[in-house]
Amino acid sequence: MDESLKARALELWKRGQQRQLDGDIEGAIETYTQSIQLYPTAEAHTFRGWAYSFQGRIADAIDECKQAIEVDDTFGNPYNDIGSYLIRLGHFDEAVGWLEKAKQAPRYDPRHFPYMNLARLFARQGQLARAIDELNGALREQPDDPSCTRMLTQLRGMLN
Repeated sequence: MDESLKARALELWKRGQQRQLDGDIEGAIETYTQSIQLYPTAEAHTFRGWAYSFQGRIADAIDECKQAIEVDDTFGNPYNDIGSYLIRLGHFDEAVGWLEKAKQAPRYDPRHFPYMNLARLFARQGQLARAIDELNGALREQPDDPSCTRMLTQLRGMLN
């Protein structure tokens, strides 16, 4: 492994992130592609998938996440992203497995996201107790997340 190539590829990935945050989706995709061509990383594949999702290219986004997992199966973000894309497509049962894998991934930040996605999915299905359990898990991972606290309060209110 050439560490200098990997470092340069990760630098390009970070530049792609900034372009995406600035709203330049095409530029971000181009920069992620340059990063991958230089040295494939799970990060660049995952974020290129995220950029594709902004264009409505969900199948391409899922494919990118699967490539990310092939590069580094310890990186949790692509598992969570596949789960969230499947939720968008209405494939709820299939999404659960991917989100559970994200929760178990050794390398993942922000670790509370798959719990939140599972909570939303279960709440949508009327499984409020399961949704509340997932939100409690999210708050164990990220105790100061206000959106988790709000959602938890809403769900508890629905049980009364």
